[in-house]
Amino acid sequence: MFNKTIVTALSAMLLFCTSFSDAFCATGPTAAEQVPLAVEAAARSHVQRWADSSGLVEPKFELNVVRGSRPLAACRQAVTVDAVDTRLPSRMRFAAVCAGADGWRYEFVVRAQISARIAVVASDVPSGKVLTDEDVLLERHDISGIADSVSDPQDVVGMSGKRALRSGEVLRMNLLTAPTVVKRGDAVRIVARREQIEVSMAGEALDSGARGTLVRVRNANGTVIRARVTGAATVEPVDMPVSTNSPTQ
Repeated sequence: MFNKTIVTALSAMLLFCTSFSDAFCATGPTAAEQVPLAVEAAARSHVQRWADSSGLVEPKFELNVVRGSRPLAACRQAVTVDAVDTRLPSRMRFAAVCAGADGWRYEFVVRAQISARIAVVASDVPSGKVLTDEDVLLERHDISGIADSVSDPQDVVGMSGKRALRSGEVLRMNLLTAPTVVKRGDAVRIVARREQIEVSMAGEALDSGARGTLVRVRNANGTVIRARVTGAATVEPVDMPVSTNSPTQ
């Protein structure tokens, strides 16, 4: 197993070039012992970009490059490293490739242990209770095996647990449900926005829905449209804009 601690060797021995497709290459001939370093650099870059795009709060990660039993060989030219499977950070696969007639291809398993500050339950919350700011706090946890952790507490405030939530429990989206804020038969306000122009009109909800869901709404003209629930008794049209000549509420 190749550990992340060999950092000085990495900077002293190799310079790496990267591309958007997660392919990496070393400049010049590559010694056998440098190949795992190239793989680690590729995996580290991938995990860092994933952490940035996921909006993780204060992410930290450690990588282990697992070497197989097959002996490594040197390459007379630059070695490229391509991502083969990065769906699970705890078990990624990368391929180091030496091109040419006498080249080779060697696959490595890379295990990433990732932690970040994520949302947890501040105190016991009964099933169905709507979460408030006081119910959620951020704590550092290992998220290597958690696909639906929450980085921003505001993403879950206003939602409720499908079951009772325990103090200190990691909040996951599959444990939560958005409460119904528009009920069938409710009077709603249809709001259409474009740039700095806002137009609204009265309507009636023909379906019940939580925030973000699509419902049918009959507007003041009697036309049935599809609309997205944006808040309590408020929706926005998705099929057609509200005309600037429409009556306002």
